[in-house]
Formats: sequence, structure tokens, C-alpha cells
Amino acid sequence: MLSLYNVSADGINTPNIVVGMALFCGGLAQLLAGMWEFPKGNTFGATAFTSYGAFWLSYATILIPGSGIGDAFTGAKASQESNAIGIFLMTWMTVTFLLLIASLRRNIAFIALFFCLTITFMLLGAGNLVANSSVTTSAHLIKAGGAVGIITALIAYYIGTSELLAAERAAVIGLPIGVFKID
Repeated sequence: MLSLYNVSADGINTPNIVVGMALFCGGLAQLLAGMWEFPKGNTFGATAFTSYGAFWLSYATILIPGSGIGDAFTGAKASQESNAIGIFLMTWMTVTFLLLIASLRRNIAFIALFFCLTITFMLLGAGNLVANSSVTTSAHLIKAGGAVGIITALIAYYIGTSELLAAERAAVIGLPIGVFKID
């Protein structure tokens, strides 16, 4: 949903609709999924899910008017808001890049997911960081980030569907996620 907002789907340019999804689907659900992965011994899943659960909860907090975060960037400080969001997103690009490296021991689908998500965060972060100097470049970078984000979401849904089907005893079909071996 955030990526659809970033590409201005259907002319939407107010991010408030993202808050509910970010808090509950992105934040709470992923945080809980991460906690459930810890007892299973899946360190990668636990780290990824809890990290992105925290991302979504913190991003939603930025968007909630009552949090006061937006109000802190008024007047002379208004130009700092896009820089702060850019730094926030670039930090998540770094976290995602580290998970990309860790995913090299998993499968091709996870590598594609974390590669695309790294690019998404990079484009969105860069778009926010240049917002004060070039509105046009910023808009193009954010739309590009949204487009790559949509691709990222499709890959994530594919992986989720593949794992759901693999967990079924009598699944009618299976979706390959590709074996990747580093020797």
C-alpha cells in the first residue's frame, strides 16, 4: 500500500491511509511473526520479521499527526523533515542490505526480495534527501522507489504463497523459490 502511495496511484498524495496497514499488518503482525520465529530457531526469520515490524511501527508513528513528529518540523525547520525521513530510510536501506547478505544462504527468491527492498529504500531515501534542492528529481526518485516497492511486494507475496503451499500436506501445486548455493 505504501508503494502504491509512493507512485501516486489514482492521484493519492496523502499518506494517512497507510497508517492502519503500517500499524497492524506491517507492524504488529510482523513483530509477532518474528517473535514466533525465535522459539523455532529461525534466527533469520526472527530478525527480519521483528526488524520490519519495528520499521512499520516507527514509520506509522511518523505519519500519525498526534505523535508530534510532523509538528516538530514547522517554520524554519520545515526543510529538515524530508532530510530526517531520508536518513531514516537510508538507515533501513543499510539494515536491509545486511539482510541481503544474510539471505545469500537461503534461496533466489529471498535474494531477489532483499535486493529489491534495498533498492526501494535507497530510492525513497534519496528522494527525500534531495527534496529541498530538486522537487522534480525527488518526485522521480520517490515514484521509482514506489515502483520497485511494488515489485518487492509481489516477490514477498510469491514467497509467502510458496511457503504456505509447501506447508500443506496435499498441496495441489508448489511454487519454486530457487536454490542458491555458495561453495
